[in-house]
Amino acid sequence: MPVSLLGAAEIRALAAELDVTPTKKLGQNFVVDANTVRKIVHVAEVAEGDRVVEVGPGLGSLTLAILEAGATVTAVEIDHRLARRLPATAAAHGVSDGALTVVDADALRVTELPGDPSVLVANLPYNVSVPVLLHFLETFPALSRGVVMVQAEVGERLAAPPGSKAYGAPSVKAAWYGPWRLAGTVSRQVFWPVPNVDSVLVGFRRDPVPRGSDDERRATFRIVDAAFGQRRKMLRQALAGVLGGSAAEASAVLESVGIAPTARGEELFVDDFVRIARAL
Repeated sequence: MPVSLLGAAEIRALAAELDVTPTKKLGQNFVVDANTVRKIVHVAEVAEGDRVVEVGPGLGSLTLAILEAGATVTAVEIDHRLARRLPATAAAHGVSDGALTVVDADALRVTELPGDPSVLVANLPYNVSVPVLLHFLETFPALSRGVVMVQAEVGERLAAPPGSKAYGAPSVKAAWYGPWRLAGTVSRQVFWPVPNVDSVLVGFRRDPVPRGSDDERRATFRIVDAAFGQRRKMLRQALAGVLGGSAAEASAVLESVGIAPTARGEELFVDDFVRIARAL
């Protein structure tokens, strides 16, 4: 039996059955349009046999679309009511035994994932989207690619190149793992409740060779945070606290790796920050 998707009326009925009211606290906005979830799966290039992890499956709209494509899904859900109900919803919509595994947990605290997923596909809660992405990329090196739906402003930051207005610490930290791209827009009207922000799809592919060790990543991220914590200041001032304690010492480190002490963080690529970290 083919997998069938949820419709808007069934989503509202499920929410009423579970006494679930979408909350801003959990960043819940349920997708009620089947074409939209199929679009996300298509953009993510989900194929039969893929092992997918989904964060925040909610009532199961996107989950069923991923399963419809023939993938297996590990779904991480923080709301206990939704986590308990999702397997029954999947079974009622034609999902075969073993295709869906539900992890009832806070995504920011998950350190193990059954099924060893290699693809991330999710409608991420807007209030924790960047921390969740960085946690999953750090914790699960088997994740090789993914597409997530996030608030438009967040997606623009993740995919921003150096020198652009949106470029900041999230841009650099995301780029540590590989290239990111904006992959489409999503209408507000496909959500329940309708959010007061626009949404985009953003995709990534992990570089086949890691950019550095865990220690180098942590050191790089400390420098990134310092650079963008005072983004209007020149690097010799913004990085003084992490590069020796004075502007003169910071300048010497920066010059040793070919970076102008008068530059600002928004001008640097991720590999520039890595060079600074390695100089320490």
